[in-house]
Order: sequence, then structure tokens, then C-alpha cells
Amino acid sequence: MGEVENEKLENQIAKIVVDVCYRIHRDLGPGLFESVYEEILFTELCEWGFRMERQKLIPVMFQNRRFEKAFKADIIIADAVILEIKSVEAVSNLHKMQLKTYLKLAGLKLGLLINFNVDLIKNGIFRVVNGL
Repeated sequence: MGEVENEKLENQIAKIVVDVCYRIHRDLGPGLFESVYEEILFTELCEWGFRMERQKLIPVMFQNRRFEKAFKADIIIADAVILEIKSVEAVSNLHKMQLKTYLKLAGLKLGLLINFNVDLIKNGIFRVVNGL
């Protein structure tokens, strides 16, 4: 897939994710555990027909050694977008840097950091880009 097509796919996925997050947040509101939002979001996004993986182990190479269980991505959609789900009082720069590192290690360009513990979901969604 070319870079332009990949970017279109990433943006299409991001739009769908934002719409689904809006519906979930509208119906359930803030205050639930991250695992609840992740389960519901994953189930809802599966209906769109994308290939999806949940709690996927991403290996890390360090000093010519491969560490298989370095971190788990909450949700990866179509090998194109990582979703990092939170239900915290406030998103910090550390959360954003964490997602950027995940993107780098996974070789992906776009991630969405989604914090459901907000009054308005639009204030809880952050695009994180890895320029590769």
C-alpha cells in the first residue's frame, strides 16, 4: 500500500474511532475503568470489518537483543493505528510520549490517545504522530 493510501486509511480509521468513542461516552459517560471502555470500543470497532488486535505484545530491540514482552498495545487497527485507552483524571505529556514511543517501536505513524474520564470526549482524544 502506498504512503497516500495508508494516510487515507489512517484518517478513515481515526474518524470512525472518534465517532464510536463519542457514542460510547454519550451513553456511558466518564468514570468507568479503562478495561471497560477498551472492551466496548474493541467490540464496536470490530463491526467495521477492520483487522484488529487487542493487548498485542510489541517486541523491543535493544543492544542486538529482542525483548518479546516489552509492552502491550491496547488496540491496533489494520496494522495502521494504535489506540491507547485511558480513564484518568488528566492526560499528561508522559502519556503522549509513551504512545509516540509505541508508534516508533511498532513502525506505525498514527496513534490516538483516548481518555474517557472527561466531561466532553472531544477534550479527551489526542492524535499522536510518529514521523518515522
